[in-house]
Amino acid sequence: MKNLYIDFDGVILDTITPVYNLAKKLNIDVKTQTKEMGLLFSKIDWETLIDESEELSNSINSIKKLKESKKFNISILTHINSLKEAKAKIEFINNLFDDLTIIPVPKSCSKTMMTQTKNAILVDDYSGNLREWEASGGIGVKYTKEKEECEFKNVTSLEELLELF
Repeated sequence: MKNLYIDFDGVILDTITPVYNLAKKLNIDVKTQTKEMGLLFSKIDWETLIDESEELSNSINSIKKLKESKKFNISILTHINSLKEAKAKIEFINNLFDDLTIIPVPKSCSKTMMTQTKNAILVDDYSGNLREWEASGGIGVKYTKEKEECEFKNVTSLEELLELF
């Protein structure tokens, strides 16, 4: 069984689009104003954001199918900016799955510091995380809404992992 780590934001739920839209309204540049973005992320009502966010590519059922396949030891590996964010994400996942591990990672830490990466798979929408993962001996898989040419294996649905591995 391969260890499979799945990112939350931008892979399971589209929490990023509403936050970026809010940042735009507040005149915060998401690319250059990292301190301001960190503060924004820490002040968000995460329970409401999660409730109102769109599920991406039927991700919940795809995770159920991945679990049923018994090919993977699945965990959710997600960056967080606050304990409120971690709590909301944990509650969301725990309401859907009985036995799925959730690993909240402080935004200032690399996901590679929180688990064993060697030969483990990370599905993430952010290439920076995938580069770090592969540099640490892991297998990076980029989630995108539409297929794209990139340096990583690319999936538009978590179910595609059943064919890749």
